[in-house]
Amino acid sequence: MKILVVGNGGREHALVWKIRQSPLVTEVYCAPGNAGIAELADCVPIDTSNIVEVADFAQTISADLTVVGPELPMVLGIADEFVRRGMPIFSPSRAAAEIEGSKAFAREFMTRHKIPSPRYEICGSHEEALAFVARAPFGFPFVVKADGLAAGKGSLVVKDAAGATTAVDEMMADKKFGNAGAKTVMEEFLAGEEVSFLVFSDGARVVPMVSVQDHKRAFDDDTGPNTGGMGTVSPATNLSLDAHKQIMQEIVLPTIAGLAAEGRRYQGVLFVGLMITDEGPKVLEFNARFGDPETQVIMARMRSDLVPILQQVAAGQLKETKIDWAKEAAVCVVLASKGYPDDSPETGKVVNGLEALREDTDVVVYHAATTRKDGQVVTVGGRVLGVTALAANLDAAVSRAYEVVSKLSFEGMFYRKDIGKKALARLHAPR
Repeated sequence: MKILVVGNGGREHALVWKIRQSPLVTEVYCAPGNAGIAELADCVPIDTSNIVEVADFAQTISADLTVVGPELPMVLGIADEFVRRGMPIFSPSRAAAEIEGSKAFAREFMTRHKIPSPRYEICGSHEEALAFVARAPFGFPFVVKADGLAAGKGSLVVKDAAGATTAVDEMMADKKFGNAGAKTVMEEFLAGEEVSFLVFSDGARVVPMVSVQDHKRAFDDDTGPNTGGMGTVSPATNLSLDAHKQIMQEIVLPTIAGLAAEGRRYQGVLFVGLMITDEGPKVLEFNARFGDPETQVIMARMRSDLVPILQQVAAGQLKETKIDWAKEAAVCVVLASKGYPDDSPETGKVVNGLEALREDTDVVVYHAATTRKDGQVVTVGGRVLGVTALAANLDAAVSRAYEVVSKLSFEGMFYRKDIGKKALARLHAPR
């Protein structure tokens, strides 16, 4: 089989790494890829937003399956373009991907289908948003979200009227996120702990993946701005078996059924961002794709061959698949550039220490914002590497990940030093 992976981040490196291990696969291509992916796949310089060019390339190489990582091509309709040409693709349709592409659509969908969520209001103009801030019906803090895609950065927790006004002005008047902020969703702030819950779905059947806990804030102790994710642990230690069942019955299955009923059959990965509150799990957001950095720990723990599952989802024929997962725990620590998550992180910095880690089998350093220049790996964006360790238990995985982090460096590198801290505290809490 020939497989084309679309994307250039840590998630795509993890997918390529896993796909490459399949005995079914002979060739792997990636558009556009990065320095790490280039060691495992043939990279082609096609931008992920250029869906026609991606489809042309897949047609040229007669790809047996194209696997889409990021959300932008999904929302632009890459799956529809492939289906129109009769080519297999692992990606939800444009209509199904709207569950991520528009926060307003997603909230109204959840209301229609009685899916547990925070209270919210949608503001269609700058004036409406400022009027909402003045009323503050949910009190403070509350959450201001850009309606459209904002690379995980369009969600701001505001603590007072001044902060809320600034957030609204930046999104709606200054167009910080472009058209994504033309509409905003104001949401009640939920206290609790986040869990990432990912499932494969063919539009009717659903197969869950292992649980993951992400660390969204930029700095230690959950401070600083929201990011695309600074690290993950799997399994999540704050998810009981009962909560798992509840999420499947009250959230995941009604979402898949609801989308089908509305003519938006969902084929791909549905990623539910949840808050575990005192009243039970509630949906913070839906994503139409594999998470990043969730995928890094999920692939580290997946023992089964990923490729047949991707094929079945793409064909709309997901069997009663039992995925085999490692009992071991996995931890991913993201190494980011100075200036992230703002719009202008420092780039062009040489990454040191990668060569010495090549022989390690219990740790994979997934590349995100990297390229190769003059024989060296250099940074090209905000989140640069994801150091991912698999070990007998969570304590050991955390220790091993940070041991490897200490061997890597680039100018301006920063990372959270408390990935897994909450999970471990819960694990070791007196019963």
